[in-house]
Amino acid sequence: MTKRGLPHPEHLRLGQVISGIRNHLMGELTMVANAYPRSGPRAFPADQLQVAIDALDAARAALEDAAFEEHPRVAETYDYYPYDEHWAEVVVPDKPGASAGRVPFGQ
Repeated sequence: MTKRGLPHPEHLRLGQVISGIRNHLMGELTMVANAYPRSGPRAFPADQLQVAIDALDAARAALEDAAFEEHPRVAETYDYYPYDEHWAEVVVPDKPGASAGRVPFGQ
């Protein structure tokens, strides 16, 4: 049985999500790269964030190819590379450790 892939609206949504996550990770990578050495063992976190960004880029490119293959009449480059106003927003708690259900520090 051959799987049909995603409906075009789902490609659009996924493109927005991947773009938002990638943009957020780029900001975090910049922060980490400015706080730690760029070589040696302490560079490992920044290196791994770059690996994650590269993996998102590879997945996004493959999914864009799939969108054009599955929906040749309606697929566009903007499906996976949308303008920044269409990126999904990554929501981070205002205070560190403010996730729902998390026990406050010291309790």
